[in-house]
Amino acid sequence: MLNIQHLESLAPFTTWRIGGPAEFLAEPKNEMEVKEVLEWANHKAVPFQIIGAGSNLLINDSGLEGLSICMRKMQGTIIDSSHGLIEALAGDSMPTLSRKAAKLGLHGFEWAIGIPGTVGGAAAMNAGAQGGCTAERLESVLVISEDNKKPFRLLRKDLDFSYRNSLIQKENLTVLSARFKLETGHPQKEILDTTLANLNHRTSTQPYQLPSCGSVFRNPEPLKAGKLIEDTGLKGLQLGGAEISNLHANFIVNTGKAKASDIKGLIQLIQKKVEAAHQIFLQPEVKQLGF
Repeated sequence: MLNIQHLESLAPFTTWRIGGPAEFLAEPKNEMEVKEVLEWANHKAVPFQIIGAGSNLLINDSGLEGLSICMRKMQGTIIDSSHGLIEALAGDSMPTLSRKAAKLGLHGFEWAIGIPGTVGGAAAMNAGAQGGCTAERLESVLVISEDNKKPFRLLRKDLDFSYRNSLIQKENLTVLSARFKLETGHPQKEILDTTLANLNHRTSTQPYQLPSCGSVFRNPEPLKAGKLIEDTGLKGLQLGGAEISNLHANFIVNTGKAKASDIKGLIQLIQKKVEAAHQIFLQPEVKQLGF
């Protein structure tokens, strides 16, 4: 039975723990429920947006009109360890996949241990960290379009991957599942050690103890956004309940009662200060909804 909730707070659905109410909210658990939800939205002529783990989202305090579709309950993974193949549903956690791969001695997902997102989100934005990215290991995705026709598969070569972007975002496709190819034949201990070292590095250099969205800005390669922000002396600056992290300047943390407007204000201030100091306009990596 289709369960559409009304005026549900979206704060618990984002890693910033910020966001007003969704006009409508759905949490599909499988492909059939996704199709039903999209059919409902089309029938009602209601706009919709996809929310994965909410780790790359800033949602306005006033909330979102239309239907918000949270995919995090859509979970299920099949691993063929002898061939290094992983088929994962859109709501599966990237850190969980990283741990499973490491335990099986599969190489290629060690970088994903600290990515606070889902398979669908990682595929859509080509998530990456510590020298690795989704595009390197993804073979194909099963997607469905806005008009809710039959799901179809796109190969890696079709996805037009670039830094934190893909065809999935450009065409507003909904990811149902993704297929990855990892490398076999590596010593399990080596993979486990690298994965653990990556996790330790991220937790020691990034503010994991407070709610955040991960990196706020894209790196203007070869430069690093965090270093540019730090050079302007903005580390530790607070606006309301939001703070530019003292640990990593490309993180804005919720110190307890931050509003979306506080976060938005710090984003704009950082852009202004960095542009004035370095003549570089930082592009947000975080997706801003409802503004």
